Amino acid sequence: MKRPPTHRDGKALASLIAGALCIGFAPIFVRLIDVGYTAAAFWRVALSVPVLGLLWYFRQEHASERSSHRQRWLWLAGVFFAADLAVWHQSIRFTSVTNATLLANLAPLFVTAGSVWLFNERINQRFLAGLALTVTGSTVLVADSFTVSAQTVWGDCFGVIAAVFYSGYLLSVSRLRQRASTVEVMWWSTLACAAALLPVVLLLDEPLWPQSGRGWTVLLGLAFVSQIMGQGLIAYALALLPASFSSVTLLVQPVAAAVFAWGLLAEPFGVQQALGGAIVLAGITACHRTTVKT
Repeated sequence: MKRPPTHRDGKALASLIAGALCIGFAPIFVRLIDVGYTAAAFWRVALSVPVLGLLWYFRQEHASERSSHRQRWLWLAGVFFAADLAVWHQSIRFTSVTNATLLANLAPLFVTAGSVWLFNERINQRFLAGLALTVTGSTVLVADSFTVSAQTVWGDCFGVIAAVFYSGYLLSVSRLRQRASTVEVMWWSTLACAAALLPVVLLLDEPLWPQSGRGWTVLLGLAFVSQIMGQGLIAYALALLPASFSSVTLLVQPVAAAVFAWGLLAEPFGVQQALGGAIVLAGITACHRTTVKT
C-alpha cells in the first residue's frame, strides 16, 4: 500500500537530493588534490571531526543516555564508511575511474536486498522496475568509457566491494536515525571513520600532507561540502525515508558529478550523458511513486 506523502517527506526528499548534489562535488575536489587518494578520504573526515564535535557539544547531546548497543552501531557505521572510501579509492588504482564509479553505484541493489532481508521492508515490482531503470541510466551515463579486461578485474572487484560497504553504511545510518539525531550519528560515525582510515593511509605510505595552501583549501572544500553538508543532509533524510528509496535517489550523484565536471573541468557531456541522466531521473521518480511504509 502506497504511503501518502507528507510535508516531512518532501523536506526529507529535498535534503536527500541536496546531499547527493553536495557529494557530486567530491570527484571535482579529488581531481584537484595533492595528496594520495586514501589520504584525501582521511582528510575528508578528519577535517570534519572538529566541526561536528562542536555541534555535538553545544547541542549537549554528549549528556544524553546512549546504550552500548547503539554506540557499537555508531562506530560500525563509521567503519563501514571508512571501508567504502578506502576500497573505492584503491579500486581506482587498478581500474578506470569510470569502472570504479559505475560499480560503486550498484549500492542500491545491495541496500534494497538488505532492507528486505534484515528489516522486512516491503518492496513491490514497480519499485524494482524503477530500480532497474535507475541502474540502467547510470550505466548509459558512463557506458562509452566503461571497459572490461583482465587488467581491470581486481579494480572492478574492489568497486563492487565498495558498493557493499556503502550499503552497510546506509543501512546502519537508516536504523540509527530512528533513535539518534543527525548530529550524533554524524559525529560518532565520522570520528570512527577517521580513526579507521589513518592506519590504512600510513600502511599504504601515501603522501599525507598537502603541499600548499591550495591543497588545504581543496581538502577543506571536500570536508565541508561533501562530508558535513552532503552526508549530513543524507543522514537527516534517512530518518524519514526508506533506505531502499534513499539509496536509489542517491544515484543523482553521478549525474550531478558529470554535469559539474562538464561545467568546471570542461569534460565531455553529450547526448549519451544527457540520456543516461534522464533515465536515472525517470527511475527515481518511478521509485518515489511506489514508496511504501515499512
